[in-house]
Amino acid sequence: MAFSYESLNPRQMQAVMHKEGPLLVLAGAGSGKTTVLIARVARLIETGVRPWNILTITFTNKAADELKNRLVSKLGLDAQEVFASTFHSMCVRILRRDAELIDLPKSFTIYDTDDSLRVVKKCLKALNMEEKQFPPKPILGAISHAKERLEDPQDMLDLAERNGDYRMKITSKVYALYQRELHEAGALDFDDLLCETVHLFKTHPEVLEYYQNRWQYIMVDEYQDTNHVQYMLVAMLAAKNKNLCVVGDDDQSIYKFRGATIENILSFERQFPGAMVVRLEQNYRSTQNILSAANGVIAHNTERKGKNLWTSNGDGSKVTIRRCIDEDGEAEFIANKVLDGIAKGANYSDFAVLYRMHAQSNSLEKAFMRAGVPYKIIGGLRFYERKEIKDLLAYMSVIVNPADNLRLERIINEPKRGIGATTIAAAEHIADVTGLSLFDIFEHADEYADLYKRSAVLKGFTDMIKGLAEMAEDFDAGEFFDALCEKTGYAAMLRAQGIEGETRLENVGELKTNMMKYQEAAENAELSGFLEEVALYTDLDRMEESDSVLMMTLHSAKGLEFENVFVIGVEEGVFPGMQAIYDMNEMEEERRLAYVGITRAKKNLFLTAAASRMIFGQTSHNRLSRFAQEIPEEYKEFHDESESSRRSISYHFEESPSGNIRIEKTYTEAPKSEGASYRPGDTVIHKVFGSGTVLSAKAMSGDTLLEIAFEKVGTKKLMANFAKLKKA
Repeated sequence: MAFSYESLNPRQMQAVMHKEGPLLVLAGAGSGKTTVLIARVARLIETGVRPWNILTITFTNKAADELKNRLVSKLGLDAQEVFASTFHSMCVRILRRDAELIDLPKSFTIYDTDDSLRVVKKCLKALNMEEKQFPPKPILGAISHAKERLEDPQDMLDLAERNGDYRMKITSKVYALYQRELHEAGALDFDDLLCETVHLFKTHPEVLEYYQNRWQYIMVDEYQDTNHVQYMLVAMLAAKNKNLCVVGDDDQSIYKFRGATIENILSFERQFPGAMVVRLEQNYRSTQNILSAANGVIAHNTERKGKNLWTSNGDGSKVTIRRCIDEDGEAEFIANKVLDGIAKGANYSDFAVLYRMHAQSNSLEKAFMRAGVPYKIIGGLRFYERKEIKDLLAYMSVIVNPADNLRLERIINEPKRGIGATTIAAAEHIADVTGLSLFDIFEHADEYADLYKRSAVLKGFTDMIKGLAEMAEDFDAGEFFDALCEKTGYAAMLRAQGIEGETRLENVGELKTNMMKYQEAAENAELSGFLEEVALYTDLDRMEESDSVLMMTLHSAKGLEFENVFVIGVEEGVFPGMQAIYDMNEMEEERRLAYVGITRAKKNLFLTAAASRMIFGQTSHNRLSRFAQEIPEEYKEFHDESESSRRSISYHFEESPSGNIRIEKTYTEAPKSEGASYRPGDTVIHKVFGSGTVLSAKAMSGDTLLEIAFEKVGTKKLMANFAKLKKA
């Protein structure tokens, strides 16, 4: 099947035609980098490279699947042999094959952040350290950053002693114990997947050579987001053939807090001598005014390669910057803008609201609920974080790997089996003395005096797990899942919980659906494979499509695009945050984040600020963000509503030690004209939802909550003053 290159522009074609040696593709936002990656793979295959000799690394499973599907649609079934994967998925594949060479079980469990946090807490307890003095989350973060730099506990301890850092010294002790706990459980955390693969390559060069020979042409997407250990993996794999192509945008490097280092892309030519550099500057997503605004902002950064986005899409509307009286006025403006768009034929999913932190979503949620606007928050409590889902996945993990003490402790008494903390503590003590796993202790509980009274229950539990393990060998997703829920008593427990249990049972049913879909798609479906797939999924991999306004942090929005984008809280002290104002490197990262937010918009971009904002229980008065001011005047229009409002506002000013202005607000509501009163049976007209009948009217907070049955969109609950209804 021949691939057509006619749609490629000259710069894209230059990147596609390059074959041998290192290549850096600086791909600006919306410049068609995925198209270039696909075309480059096609070109390699056309020139005689075998598909299985090509490795493409992406940052999400969703991106890897999209790449693979597009390759198959363009090149046919041969393209299925191209290995498209995330770093973590690739490393899991490598470790499953050769884990035993570095003293790891092939059936190792993958711990998520919640699991790792529980291990850290256990380690702190074992070291007699108070969680208040040594909070587990920062300690886990420090361990993660150490692993990203390929530093072991001894390296951390040496650094702590050189610097006289007591907290780091304690953290190094927790780190050492944490690693021991993981090793004894046959478990790896996400960072270990990468670190252990580097360790495997260093200690067993024949394994590295095997993969160097297999993957002779390597492509890495989103290279600006790689950390040190990922750089090491790429450098080691590419060392023999040197056919490495990385695609990225230094102006979109926004994950420093996760360990990403912009130096990887800025120093690529030095790290890989003789590299060709191709800049993709033509944007296919946005209008020129939006791109010119982005160019104007990012030009204030010094740590960058430099490029200038342009488009043939036309100038489009100017960027709207609106300063509202407060966060409620900001939310009301956005809700009304969305409703105006819907009235003109847009979909709710054409709109996205981006913010610096989740705490900013509160007033927006209220405004959307009052206006009847459907919305979805990306990054809230996710499906695989729900208790019932984590419980059932823990059962599956123990079935696959009985040595997984952490997951075993989670489910041994869930549902209740009369196995309390005293029994578990006694078993843990025996396990520490004997070196056996908890599962082994439970299985032979009748041999230990401290466990004898509970031995029948404990033996019954281990027999049940072993029976389910036998079922898992002849894996039938639906049959196995039903047996798991019934034999463990978990389904019966949820059924006994009434209405709340029904909701949880619906989630359990969705997990069964996911498992069955996995079995349909996988070549050799296994329970361990399903657990692997779940562990390696990310937030955006699970983002379901629906007609709702999407709300998310700016970090979550990277890689997405929308017709209309609102970036809110564009104020000094909020975005950029106070910490960044006093640190040039942090400010450059914040500015890159602003650049990402601006370039998500295709047609209309709104930057909103508030004269007064309450957040985290404090009210502050902040200047308009420098990022809004850095947009050249000819590409923006500014509206300041903070001085004219339906509410007058008086302030009590107080300057904080940091120089930020704190204020106390007092509102005086402007006199309201007597609005219409509503009763059940009234016919009303809404500018978006059309005609409807009032079902109920309830006075609430100076307004009226109406339940209205609309002819076109069904029943909705709206606040009367906000909805601007007309009586028919």
